[in-house]
Amino acid sequence: MHFNFDFSAVQILWTLTFAALLVLLVVLQGRERVQRFPWFTAVIVVAALRLLSNRILHGRLPQITLAATFIVMSDMSALIGLCVVGEMARNAFGKVPRRTWIIWGLILIAAGAAVLAFWGPWPAWKSIAFDTQLAKLSLLQFLAQKTGLLVDVLNIGLGVLVVAFGSRYGAGWRSHVQRLVIGLSTASLSQVTVQVIWQIILKTAGQPHSQAEYQRIVGLQDKLFNANSVVYIIVVIWWIVTLWYEEPGVATPAEEQVSKDLAASTDGGQGAGEPAQGAGE
Repeated sequence: MHFNFDFSAVQILWTLTFAALLVLLVVLQGRERVQRFPWFTAVIVVAALRLLSNRILHGRLPQITLAATFIVMSDMSALIGLCVVGEMARNAFGKVPRRTWIIWGLILIAAGAAVLAFWGPWPAWKSIAFDTQLAKLSLLQFLAQKTGLLVDVLNIGLGVLVVAFGSRYGAGWRSHVQRLVIGLSTASLSQVTVQVIWQIILKTAGQPHSQAEYQRIVGLQDKLFNANSVVYIIVVIWWIVTLWYEEPGVATPAEEQVSKDLAASTDGGQGAGEPAQGAGE
């Protein structure tokens, strides 16, 4: 018996990714993790909105309007990604002396700036224009690409630091912050690896001389992007499982409330007994 499925690999990956992001948002809200990781929650919300917008708006809006919408959302995602890096660093290394924190922060930023400087072309300043909408969108797209690359480099560097030194400052292996950072660094490493491999393919393949060569290159691109999507889905599932369970030694909100109620009742009982003892005397 043969089964015919009308879904492509892209559609299946899109569905799995969107469903995983929704489940992750439910876990963040239901397990009360939003207060601790607000920027991480925001970047997940933006990622889900980008996926949904791509499915709903594609082919239904003029090309220029569609491009403007996606480019602006890409810029938002990149800027929020920078905030996520700061949020994770603060949660992981909040107990580190300020001088050490600043030094390692500058090292990460310098590494990211070096990658931005030497990876990918930079437009000539004289060629930058703001006179047309297309020029503005091109500049916004360039900023989104460079900022996204900076976020990826910072995530990878922060992941190395958290794995190496996080346990010394309360961000050990079973902590939420270390596992979130591991997921972020894994997703960023996958993204950077795909970009490197794709650039190598373009340089080695050269200009295609036939339709078959062109189709082969496009097929390789699709496989790379699909593999990156699979890694991201695995990372999101990793976050769901991680955030569902409580950290070792950390009381749940319900347990904290019970402890407060017991403490209040104990204090209340002692206070009521003292006047009675005084009256008896």
